Amino acid sequence: MADPQALDEVVEFTSGLIRIDTTNRGGGDCRERPAAEYAAERLAGAGLEPRLLERTPGRTNVVARIAGTDPSADALLVHGHLDVVPAEAADWSVHPFSGEVRDGVVWGRGAVDMKNMDAMILAVVRSWARQGVRPRRDLVIAFTADEEASSEDGSGFLADAHPELFEGCTEGISESGAFTFHDGAGRQIYPIAAGERGTGWLKLTARGRAGHGSKVNKENAVTRLAAAVTRIGEHQWPLRLTPTVRAALTELAALYGIEPDFRDVDRLLEKLGPAAKLVEATVRNSANPTMLDAGYKLNVIPGEAVAHVDGRYLPGGEEEFTATLDRLTGPDVAWEFAHHEVALEAPVDAPLFDLMRDAVREFAPEGHVVPYCMSGGTDAKQFSRLGITGYGFAPLKLPEGLDYQALFHGVDERVPVEALHFGVRVLDRFLRTA
Repeated sequence: MADPQALDEVVEFTSGLIRIDTTNRGGGDCRERPAAEYAAERLAGAGLEPRLLERTPGRTNVVARIAGTDPSADALLVHGHLDVVPAEAADWSVHPFSGEVRDGVVWGRGAVDMKNMDAMILAVVRSWARQGVRPRRDLVIAFTADEEASSEDGSGFLADAHPELFEGCTEGISESGAFTFHDGAGRQIYPIAAGERGTGWLKLTARGRAGHGSKVNKENAVTRLAAAVTRIGEHQWPLRLTPTVRAALTELAALYGIEPDFRDVDRLLEKLGPAAKLVEATVRNSANPTMLDAGYKLNVIPGEAVAHVDGRYLPGGEEEFTATLDRLTGPDVAWEFAHHEVALEAPVDAPLFDLMRDAVREFAPEGHVVPYCMSGGTDAKQFSRLGITGYGFAPLKLPEGLDYQALFHGVDERVPVEALHFGVRVLDRFLRTA
């Protein structure tokens, strides 16, 4: 089991990493190197030989390998990203880059997404070094840049330029799983991610005839774009159940004593109450308009108008997604992928999933572990290019009233100290047996 020093260090490291501002505003506006050096120094203190790798100066990744006791076993990738999304200090109760520990809670941007998991990994590895522990299989530890944008300087770069560092890795774990979900009726659910929707970030461009704002213009680019955006925003995507989502619904239905009627999934979701939040975003593809850009003067009809859409598609749903966008945009609006990544599916009947389930149950026997599919994506997409099957497993035991999913990219992001302690214990137990 992780030693007492690990419990102190996970808090120290979470706070320390938060204090290093690694805001990723997109377009290359980020510098992860100070956080990478922080992590590498602590890995080196555990007797490892971390490598710092960059595609772009300042956009630094860290990779280290721990040799397992069974050289015939496949390796396991354990990864976390170092960058965070922007935070406006004026909106926060505590400065987002203070890393303040107040009343048993660590505050700041990255407290749950995902410097907490980075700190857990560091704390477990250092605890093992003090105790002389080695895992059964090789572990590859990776801390990445650029996950909050394109991942081109992070996991994408590592997968494409340094595949040799991940030799033997067949499975991996990272963010967004094994957290406490309170259903409001006394049940504690721990969802473990075994899939991700694909990423289809879109740029829509409408072209028309520029002219005076007072004249009749039936080739108005703004009108054409607005019509396409409205069609996309109002589209009702058909139901599509992947194996992971079907397994999630089956296990949740059993938990609530409900017959899982897949002929009417919307009705089934209603019966699940608050627990439906774990599934409802992943029973369909989606496309949400998010940005509009047109014109330069009120009385001038522009010749071009641009919109951006956050599109996500289920495993096996990309062809339907692209065909639907072709139809919804129509003949007057062109679209292209601004960012495009695959959807993922991982088996829920795999031995590794059982080990994750067992590790959570050991420290949260009152909890109910279920599989689920993430509505968004992680670095697992890029590492899948290397044949690595990814799961979301960053364990946290959270009190009722602290909405984990709302804290992602939200104001007043924070994590309880006890949640970090739980995470270290569960991660330590899992990685020893994996």
